[in-house]
Order: sequence, then structure tokens, then C-alpha cells
Amino acid sequence: MKANHATTPVDAALAGLIEEFRARPTIRAGSLITTVFGDSIAPRGGSVWLGSLIALLKDFGVSERLVRTSVFRLAKDGWLESEQIGRRSYYSLTADGRDRFRAATHRIYGEPRPSWDGQWRLLLLPGLAAAKRDAVRRECGWLGFGALTTNVLAHPSPDDQDLDSTLDRLGVRDAVVVLQSRDVGEPGGMQRLAANAWDLDELDRGYRTFVERFDAARGALAKDPGVNTGSAFLLRTLLIQEYRRLLLRDPQLPAELLPRNWYGAEAYALCRELYRGLFRACDAYLGDTVETAGGPLPPPDSDYYKRFGGLRTRE
Repeated sequence: MKANHATTPVDAALAGLIEEFRARPTIRAGSLITTVFGDSIAPRGGSVWLGSLIALLKDFGVSERLVRTSVFRLAKDGWLESEQIGRRSYYSLTADGRDRFRAATHRIYGEPRPSWDGQWRLLLLPGLAAAKRDAVRRECGWLGFGALTTNVLAHPSPDDQDLDSTLDRLGVRDAVVVLQSRDVGEPGGMQRLAANAWDLDELDRGYRTFVERFDAARGALAKDPGVNTGSAFLLRTLLIQEYRRLLLRDPQLPAELLPRNWYGAEAYALCRELYRGLFRACDAYLGDTVETAGGPLPPPDSDYYKRFGGLRTRE
């Protein structure tokens, strides 16, 4: 998938990352396809020819058969929908898929909140059937809510639009009680509660591993910003694949509630630096190689350039 250019320092760092990824006992193709859609396809019209998707995933070690099986499952689960034009199949996000991707996009690419007003948002789940309660806990967990008890979820600063959209999509708007509260106890009380509601130590270890895994690529890109377009796509996709898996388990708590020397801050800084250094080459590759029903993949929308605090379109 690499363009026909000389090998760059980034290629050497990428080779190790790809080898490690392909050597994993199980490659979660559905998760990788979700990353490709969210990172590369959704901001550029949201639709792609299946053949292009197969080509994009080839160098990750994902076979054509596994791609076809995975997109079928994503369609069955309500994330994607297909359109047949002649002998070609095109996949795009469903309305529910777009809502989920929008919420995930806010969390993955948004800037950390600089301050916190001390308020907590609580979700009370009285009387919900077990299946509905589990769905609320799972979907709101992706928004960063933690479980204080079986029927109480909490978050210090959720995105109100994403929360409203999630409750509407699950059909529980009238069944879930949404409260806002403030801690008036001892300062350490909420830190202990946060440690119980979210496994911050495990998450911190995950961020540290992420930084160690991608630090060589960061150094290589700083040494030589030149990068082959195909390599840029592979590296950026791996970067977001690994970051997304961590970030969507991270409640993004204010600094007052986090352990000392929290690696999440360094992980964000690394991801932002690499993404900003790769996006032009990656976008060029996607524009040159990916097909939609209407022709080449269209340019990214304006919201795309707000990722990680702003992507500079010019040097």
C-alpha cells in the first residue's frame, strides 16, 4: 500500500508496529473497520466501495473474506447499510451509526477540558428492565459514565448533546432521571469514589504502553517530516485504533480526580503531534485511492480540521 517513494524513517517505525499488529492472536477486523470509517470515511461523505475497503485493510493482515464477514456483521448490528450498484457494493453509516460516530468523534479528537466547575451529572436508572439497563450502562459508558451502583451512573462533564442523543436512541428518555450535583464532603472523597467507579490504574498502564509503542514513530516523524502517503494512512489508522480503544474507556476526569503523573495527558499530546504530522499525506492517499458511488472520495468536511485543537491546512 505504500507509495513508490524512498524508504523514510517513519517507514522503519511503521514496520515494527504493523508486524506487532499482524502477530496478535486475534485481529478484530470489525473494530479496525470502525476505526477506518470514523477516522477516514465519515468526514469525507461517509460512503465507500467495498473493494476500496478491502484494499485499505490488506496491509493490516485482514483478508478479503474477513472484511466481507465483518461489514456484514456491522450492518446486522445497525452500524452500516449497503447499496448495490451493478456488481459493486457500497457501505455507508446508518443514522444510528452517524450518531454513535459523532459522540465518539467528540471524545477521541476533542481537546481536554481545561477546568472543572465541580458539578457531577448523575443518571438514575430506576425500574429499567435488565436488558435496557445494560444497554444504557454500555452506551453511556462509551460517553465516559462510570457506575457508582447498579442503578446510578456518573460523569463530571459529559457532552449534553451526545447524552441526549444516546438516551433518545435507546428510547429511555422518560425512564432515566438526569440530575446535576456537587460534592460538599472532604476533598479526598470524590477521588476515592472515582477510583472505585473507573479502573484508573489499568487505564494509566494502557496509556503508558501506548506512548511507548508509538514514541519511535513520533521521533521518526520529527526527524524527517517526509512520509509516504500509504505509510501515513497505515500509521494514522493504527494510531487511532489503539488510542480509540483506550479513550473510549476513559471518563476524561478533571485533573483533581486523577492519579499523579497521569499518562493520559502524554498519550493525548503524542496522538495530536503524530496526527497533525500525518494528516496531509494520509488525506492525499485516501483521495487518490478510495472510490465511492460518485467517484473519488470527496474532501473532508470543515469539522475534520478541528480535530486535536485544529489541523493546519498550510505549513
